[in-house]
Amino acid sequence: MIGPEKGRYREKVARLIADAEAAERAGFDSIWVPQLPGDFDGLTAVALMGRATTRIELGTAVMPIQTRHPVAMAQQALSNQAVCEGRFTLGLGASHHWIVEDMLGLPYERLAHQMRNYLEVLNAAFAAPGPVDVENDGYRVHNPLDVTDIPTPILLGALAPAMLRLAGEQASGTILWMADERAIAEHVVPRISKAAAGVGRPAPRIVAGVPVCLCSKDEVDGARIRANQLLGHAEFSPNYQRLLERGDATDVGDILAAGDETAIVGRLRSFRDAGVTDLSVRILPLGPNRDARIESRRRTMAFLASLRPEL
Repeated sequence: MIGPEKGRYREKVARLIADAEAAERAGFDSIWVPQLPGDFDGLTAVALMGRATTRIELGTAVMPIQTRHPVAMAQQALSNQAVCEGRFTLGLGASHHWIVEDMLGLPYERLAHQMRNYLEVLNAAFAAPGPVDVENDGYRVHNPLDVTDIPTPILLGALAPAMLRLAGEQASGTILWMADERAIAEHVVPRISKAAAGVGRPAPRIVAGVPVCLCSKDEVDGARIRANQLLGHAEFSPNYQRLLERGDATDVGDILAAGDETAIVGRLRSFRDAGVTDLSVRILPLGPNRDARIESRRRTMAFLASLRPEL
């Protein structure tokens, strides 16, 4: 996962590009870019990274559907695909009530129904260059679109049963956050796989977001506390709370893969064994000052890159 650094305005673009180039050099297969409510636009970040790289996949994790009309989303996504030359994957989600209702003042209801209507327009737009003609109870679209003929896969941030069914039936898979191994093996994989098989689609892609901290054994408890401090806001979302209830984790600290090399490999293998097809790692650097955290991030990234052939 690569996102914009808070503040440091004059360096944002250069840092995003440098981080993407570093990930490609290190041998990673994909980069996942978040859409933060009040920071750099995720799709713009992908376009910048796409011009700076040649091999690595670039995806969003995830774009909220409420902030863009599906035609606007399609136009920007297809433009990104043209920039990335077939390496772009669009991650979509229904976001959270504290963003949609509290920040934007928009209704947050009937999310699966809204997503189904949205996907109907997007899938028509991604099918081929030409007119997009879709009428449902959410959209009435008759819009020409001729950007690129490169296929653009869609992944859904699907956490609940209805969204997982949609992800299996109408998308290429799901991209997850706050899902531990039991939630993935017993809740996510069976539902999305059954939905995909029911409509004759290929086995779905299941991308799991996992925070990782390479540290000594006596630093693990501190790493979990830090994970909850930096990433724990997700637990205040009912969507994530319900997903946590499907597994054994009670917070993001429980999902954190922390410890020495052996401990991290073992934890990441357990996600793979639960049915995950792709591991999206959120590096959690540890240290008493900025220089120490930079070194922690460098060591963790180098170690994770070395695991790519195995995991």
